[in-house]
Amino acid sequence: MKTFVSAFAGLLAIALFSGTANAADLVLYTSQPNADAQATVDGFMAANPGIKVDWVRDGTPQIIAKLQAEMQAGAPAADVLLIADTVTLERLKEAGKLLAYKSPEAANYDASLYDAEGYYYSTKLITTGIVYNTAAAMKPASWQDLVKPEAKGLVAMPSPLASGAALIHAQTLAGVSSLGWDYYKNLAENGAIASGGNGAVLKSVASGEKAYGMIVDYMPIREKAKGAPLEFVFPKEGVSAVTEPVGILASTQHADAAKKFVDYVLSEKGQEGFLKLGYIPARNGTPLPEGFPARDSIKLLPLNAADALKNTDQDLKTFSTYFKSK
Repeated sequence: MKTFVSAFAGLLAIALFSGTANAADLVLYTSQPNADAQATVDGFMAANPGIKVDWVRDGTPQIIAKLQAEMQAGAPAADVLLIADTVTLERLKEAGKLLAYKSPEAANYDASLYDAEGYYYSTKLITTGIVYNTAAAMKPASWQDLVKPEAKGLVAMPSPLASGAALIHAQTLAGVSSLGWDYYKNLAENGAIASGGNGAVLKSVASGEKAYGMIVDYMPIREKAKGAPLEFVFPKEGVSAVTEPVGILASTQHADAAKKFVDYVLSEKGQEGFLKLGYIPARNGTPLPEGFPARDSIKLLPLNAADALKNTDQDLKTFSTYFKSK
């Protein structure tokens, strides 16, 4: 029955999307915010005027669920993925669902930021830290500040069930000896709420509904520049990071256009576009957006992608035991 429902969902998605997909030269599935996805596509089409792109946006888990349903139905619509994390693309690579492509732009990136065989490439560095409302009584500097009595019932965070970046963040903090999964247990006991994606956290803290939140860096930094009562903190223990990799589906019918898209987002021009949107570009030699500290002052916490992939199902179950009612 589950397989039938998944297949039906895939067929329904294909039916709803077939008109635009057939009209496009390239279909992108992405977890970027809507405005950023449109800006990325607009930049690519301006650089490649002969290629029309259609795109679908959702959280990484939802994008992958949609893609899997389409694959079960035998007709995946996407040509290219631009989603939160390398762990997800590593899973697709192992399943034989990605097309290897050696982009000439890879020479401008650290080898650790792309797959050696060319199955996927990191496009940016998106860290997760702490956001707080400027009216909050406590000014957090550590992850441990969110489990203090002063923060009881005042913390919001994205759920790993809805956000790929939130899953990577949880797995990263769980690997820190001074935090571990007990940290998430303590957060739950302190009344933290885990629901939805990063956008919901931003709205909650900016409105004053919650005082503190875990969130990806660019959102509060961008909104602070617009006058929102927010501050973003890179906690002293360090931050997790996702790299929003790009990869081509093995099932693509538009391989040439897909390769051009990969080259574009990795190119100097494409990376400048991400910089303008407020992201840390992954390409060597590029500056950081306004409002960020120096690159060498940001402490990145390690994560073993292979271990994270192997442990994902159990980690989601562990998280759900603490936040089962959230």
